[in-house]
Amino acid sequence: MVHYGHSNQLRQARAMGDYLIVGVHTDEEIAKHKGPPVFTQEERYKMVQAIKWVDEIAPGAPYVTTLETLDKYNCDFCVHGDDITLTIDGKDTYEEVKTAGRYRECKRTQGVSTTDLVGRMLLMTKAHHSNIGPKGRSPWTGVSQFLQTSQKIIQFASGKEPQPGDTIIYVAGAFDLFHIGHVDFLEKVHQLAEKPYIIAGLHFDQEVNRYKGKNYPIMNIHERTLSVLACRYVSEVVIGAPYAVTADLLDHFRVTLVCHGMTEVVPDKDGSDPYQEPKRRGIFQLVDSGSNLTTDLIVQRIIKNRLEFEARNQKKEAKELAVLEAMRRLE
Repeated sequence: MVHYGHSNQLRQARAMGDYLIVGVHTDEEIAKHKGPPVFTQEERYKMVQAIKWVDEIAPGAPYVTTLETLDKYNCDFCVHGDDITLTIDGKDTYEEVKTAGRYRECKRTQGVSTTDLVGRMLLMTKAHHSNIGPKGRSPWTGVSQFLQTSQKIIQFASGKEPQPGDTIIYVAGAFDLFHIGHVDFLEKVHQLAEKPYIIAGLHFDQEVNRYKGKNYPIMNIHERTLSVLACRYVSEVVIGAPYAVTADLLDHFRVTLVCHGMTEVVPDKDGSDPYQEPKRRGIFQLVDSGSNLTTDLIVQRIIKNRLEFEARNQKKEAKELAVLEAMRRLE
């Protein structure tokens, strides 16, 4: 998944230059240095391309960034977050470009990591709903305490209001572990109009848990908000949208069209159809994303390779702690 931590780093990186090229590793490179990848190469390419600050993708990028790689794509410098990225043998993957002065660093988003999200899926508990999940010892791997701020939302939001002639389209859901299934759906919705303005309604955690059960959502409402806002197809987000698409909501946002994917629509608490009002108005449309990837399938991928992912998390944190200890000794 390309979570909001990744998106925030890409946003900062784009602000450092005029053109942002993102190198995406192959499955083989990820498996060698980090452990089994959660997503396929094609899924990762499409996810990164959907982030609104990305100009170009460099497919099959090597895990270790070299001067040769930068020159190949005519890049002045490379950017990475201020966490530690190590190869399988514990070496800094950016050592060469750092030495050459062609490395820039952006501040990582506190409180999230891919490793942490994988850990939430493996735990199968609801502790993350209240941001009190278990903490690791590494400041990069063992995190689960994201704190939302109005400034962060402003940085991610487009700030653009609907213009005359825009088709205002409303979609709603959990958008948990924002993935390629969501992106494919939003892209298809975006293609329905010449000038689309897509508003995504995100349900509160308790509502998502009511209709999805288990330990869902994996990501809380604040995390899901930033993930969706980073998508180039989304213009606005309603944080804590009502489950039923009401007349008041449609009138307030001047909605022209309401769309839903091919997934099951669970009835509201009173047993009613949450889309009965847009259906009554004749503005409801089902949209087939063409993708069969769901949040459930992602979790199943993690659970299927549970032991491998647990080992991956432990090894990653152990390497980070070793680097921290070495840094302390130097001080």
